[in-house]
Amino acid sequence: MPPRPQPGREFVLALSCAEQAGLVHAVSGFLVQHSGNILESRQFDDRLHDRFFMRVHFEISDPGTGLQELRSGFTPVAEAFGIAWRMHDASSPTRTLLMVSKFGHCLNDLLFRMSAGALNIDVPAIVSNHRDLQPLAESYGIPFHHIPVTRETKTEAEGRLMELVDELGVDLVVLARYMQILSDDLCKRLDGRAINIHHSFLPSFKGARPYRQAHERGVKLVGATAHYVTPDLDEGPIIEQDVVRVDHAHDPDELAAVGRDVEAKVLARAVEWHSQSRVMTNGNQTVIFR
Repeated sequence: MPPRPQPGREFVLALSCAEQAGLVHAVSGFLVQHSGNILESRQFDDRLHDRFFMRVHFEISDPGTGLQELRSGFTPVAEAFGIAWRMHDASSPTRTLLMVSKFGHCLNDLLFRMSAGALNIDVPAIVSNHRDLQPLAESYGIPFHHIPVTRETKTEAEGRLMELVDELGVDLVVLARYMQILSDDLCKRLDGRAINIHHSFLPSFKGARPYRQAHERGVKLVGATAHYVTPDLDEGPIIEQDVVRVDHAHDPDELAAVGRDVEAKVLARAVEWHSQSRVMTNGNQTVIFR
C-alpha cells in the first residue's frame, strides 16, 4: 500500500476542457508559481470529441500555501481556457454515504477496506430500507438510518435522504446493493456523485433470482458493473467492470457466491478511483486515470 498523502502538502487537480494549445504549459506554470512539484501526472486527448483531460497529483513546498490559495490561483487559468476542474487535499477522505438493502457483501467489503486504510473515505451514515444490516453498521460505530420505501412514501423517503446528504456534507453516495430505483429527480440532484453496482448479465436476466436464470442458460462468465447513477436505469457512465469464468459445475448458489465476490471488488475499485479524482465523465463514457 503506498504511503498516505501528507495533509496540507499534497493536492490533486483534475480538469477537462476543449483541446487547445498551451494547456499543459499553463498548468505547469501555475504549479511553478506556487512552489509545486508534480508527483504524478496523467493526461488524455480525446480526438474524437476534441476534449482534453488531465489529472495532476502535486506537492507544495511552501507551508504557507493552502488549498484556498491554490484554488484562487488556478481560477484565472481555468477561466482563460474554459476549464472544468476540481482540486482537493489528497489526504482528505471523501465523505461517503452508503446505501444498502438486505445483501451485505458490498457494504461489508467497503467498511473493512475503510477500516484497514485501503479506502480513503469517511462514512458518516448508512441508509437502508430494511433493518437487517443495522448490527453491521453499529459494529463499526456508524449511524444507521432506517428509511422504509413504499410507492406511497417514496418522495418522502428521498427527501429524507437528501436532507442527510446536505446535513452531513456528503460528497459521494454509494448504492452498495440498494434495491430501490431512484427517481429521475434524485438522480439529477446526485449527478456525478452517486455510484451503483449490479451484475453484468443486464440487460438479460432482469428481476429476481438472476443467477438462477443465468444457470438455466448455462452462462460461462459472471461479472459486475459499477457506474454513475443517471435517470436511465443501469445505463450511466461505466467506471469499472470485471468478469470471472464459470462452468457447468457451478450450481446457482455457487454462481451467486462468485457474483458477490466480483461485485464487491468492482465497487471497491470504483469508489477508490472516484475518491482519488481518477474518474472524469466524458459524455456517457468515463476517462479513468488508474
